[in-house]
Amino acid sequence: MDDLLVFLSQEWMLVGILVVLIYVYAWRERLKNGQPISTSEATVLINTDAGIWLDVRENGEFKNGHIVDAINVPHGKLAEQLDSLEKYRDKTLIVVDKMGQHAGSAGRQLGAKGFTVRRLSGGISEWQNQNLPLVKK
Repeated sequence: MDDLLVFLSQEWMLVGILVVLIYVYAWRERLKNGQPISTSEATVLINTDAGIWLDVRENGEFKNGHIVDAINVPHGKLAEQLDSLEKYRDKTLIVVDKMGQHAGSAGRQLGAKGFTVRRLSGGISEWQNQNLPLVKK
């Protein structure tokens, strides 16, 4: 432990550079997955017809409650169904999942194919926490 403290004090510049590089890497990865968007920002995008909801939860979860006009493409089937999303290429796809666990990888897949992607912060759980409406089918 003493050796670590000595190293950190003597090589503070290298340690600082390492910390900055880790931060930049994490920041770039976050942007690759689609920038997070709040519920209010997402609602503005939808209301101005500049965005479309893409719900990547499984069909059963989607039927139990989803955002109005959301398109359901389960996360596991996204790669197979990318062609069906081509008609929305000119809009921002707002990826929604349960709590944010799959939105990042879905955003990365969509971004790699040239789509403009944002991720709903907190997923459908945050939407419900703010008492925003869901449609049940």
